[in-house]
Amino acid sequence: MEETIINGLMQNLQQEIEAMIDNYTQDLVVSHLDLLVNYCNRFYNRQFITRKKASNDLFLKFEDLLNAYYQNDDLTVSGLPTVHYFAEKLFVSAHYLNDMLKNLTGQTTQQHIQNQLLEKAKELLSTTELSVSEIAYQLGFEYPQSFNKVFKNKTNQTPLEFRQSFN
Repeated sequence: MEETIINGLMQNLQQEIEAMIDNYTQDLVVSHLDLLVNYCNRFYNRQFITRKKASNDLFLKFEDLLNAYYQNDDLTVSGLPTVHYFAEKLFVSAHYLNDMLKNLTGQTTQQHIQNQLLEKAKELLSTTELSVSEIAYQLGFEYPQSFNKVFKNKTNQTPLEFRQSFN
């Protein structure tokens, strides 16, 4: 059905382009293109609804990869993970992964990555005696100031304030 709709639009568009040009040609071509884009958006977004099981499976694989990344020494070796890294591991495009997660959870891939990072940071701050700088480096930050800024933006507390709330 989707293929039939797209083929029909393409045929109409081609006929309009090949026909004699008049005062309405440009408006009709633009209208056909607009309709084509709207159908493409519909079909693209529909897959997240109709492929709920596949999306859930991909989400679970993403969560496993994300947890493994933060559990291993990947942070200190490879630095902060990127959306592209996870998309590549899951054999999908970064855009698709982002759209799928946004549709399932309401959060982007980057938000998931940062939330997991924050949880790991909170764990280290509350269960170890490591300095904030040591934690920042362990979490893959090049500069402790960057870690402080991300932490404060997400929690409205500095890492030290968070740590002190446990004492």
